[in-house]
Amino acid sequence: MNPKKIYFASDQHLGAPTAKESFVREQKFVRWLDIVKKDAEVIFLLGDLFDFWFEYKTVVPKGFVRVLGKLAEIKDSGIPIYFFVGNHDLWMNDYFEKELNIPIYHKPKEFTFHNKIFLIGHGDGLGPGDKGYKRMKKVFTNPFSKWLYRWLHPDIGMKLAQYLSVKNRLISGDEDVTFLGEEKEWLVQYAKRKLQEKHYDYFLFGHRHLPMEIKVGDNSKYINTGDWITHFTYAIFDSQELSLKTFKE
Repeated sequence: MNPKKIYFASDQHLGAPTAKESFVREQKFVRWLDIVKKDAEVIFLLGDLFDFWFEYKTVVPKGFVRVLGKLAEIKDSGIPIYFFVGNHDLWMNDYFEKELNIPIYHKPKEFTFHNKIFLIGHGDGLGPGDKGYKRMKKVFTNPFSKWLYRWLHPDIGMKLAQYLSVKNRLISGDEDVTFLGEEKEWLVQYAKRKLQEKHYDYFLFGHRHLPMEIKVGDNSKYINTGDWITHFTYAIFDSQELSLKTFKE
């Protein structure tokens, strides 16, 4: 019998650039979930599942019923799912936890599987540089800012945020999806700094939209899971090795 596997995926950006175009990607991602649920031990979603997400007290964004329903089905079957908030869905509160029983995390978190230590997160705002985005993130995540935004009618608030999410690079946190070299990849530098404090076997992040596997220590590897816009990549841990794969169905 084949051992159970751990899956990692990020940056689906459902809802962008239009609902029609996003729907095709949502269907593809749901097909992937249907396949991996057959041998999944755990599924990690590393952020930006949605291009925009904001929770009013009684309102959540319209749409995404297929992916939400599939996640509920998988979680109800007994397979753990963990969600890390990205820079596009950073205004997520407790909807996933209450409706889907899926825990959400706003910061990187350590996990241990099969005697391997993982540090997992979305990846935005980590490492040196990107000071403009870090300042902007502090404004967006401030409780007072969220309180003010909730005073907008949902029809206005959702349209405004979706427009800004797609159009404004500072708010979206998007970067040029080309490899910058190890010395300029902020998440690589972040991983190397964390290794000075403690050993990790694997660092798993999204955010960069660029699938990467980089050795950051003698026995440590950084993997970026890419995206589901152009690459359709994900990471898989088979209890022995962690590697990147491309979904082609």
